[in-house]
Amino acid sequence: MPIRPENKIRYPSDWPQISGRIRFERAAGRCECVGECGHEHGVRCEARHGEPHPVTGSKVVLTTAHRNHAPEDCREENLFAACQRCHLAYDADEHRQAAARTREARRRAAAK
Repeated sequence: MPIRPENKIRYPSDWPQISGRIRFERAAGRCECVGECGHEHGVRCEARHGEPHPVTGSKVVLTTAHRNHAPEDCREENLFAACQRCHLAYDADEHRQAAARTREARRRAAAK
């Protein structure tokens, strides 16, 4: 998933290398999610980088997710390779909270 410009500073300068190692060396190009995203995989997600997703049919672009949602924390155990479907589902609560903060900030700015 693309890094938003305002969050770039939170990632280490060698993030592309860290992410590549997780996705293609450790995970061998396959999603490492075993259901923590909330989808019922039963076992490890079958999605593979560059292939059609087994559920959605869209081309899989493997990403690297942070278990604790903190980009600064790049410990091996905090990272996992994730297909777009799993990564978006895993981060859904974070996205909802950010959207609520944005709506509230816009509402306050409009009220001034």
